[in-house]
Amino acid sequence: MPDFVAAALASAVFCLAVIALNALTRLALQAHLAPDGLAENGLVQFGGALMLAGTAYRRTTRLPGHLVGE
Repeated sequence: MPDFVAAALASAVFCLAVIALNALTRLALQAHLAPDGLAENGLVQFGGALMLAGTAYRRTTRLPGHLVGE
C-alpha cells in the first residue's frame, strides 16, 4: 500500500479514535464511573488514539511476505 494511503488511513483512525474515546470519557464521567481528574481531550484519549493510529500505519505498510506467523 502506498505511504500516502497508509498515512491517510492512520489519520482517519486517529480522528475517529479521539472522537470515540472522548464520548466514552464523557459517558464515564456522567455515570460517575471515572475519577474527576479524567478530562476530555486529555492524555488518555490522545495517547490511546495515537497508539491505534500507529498500529494501523504499521499494519498497512508492512510487506505481505513479512506477516506474523510466516
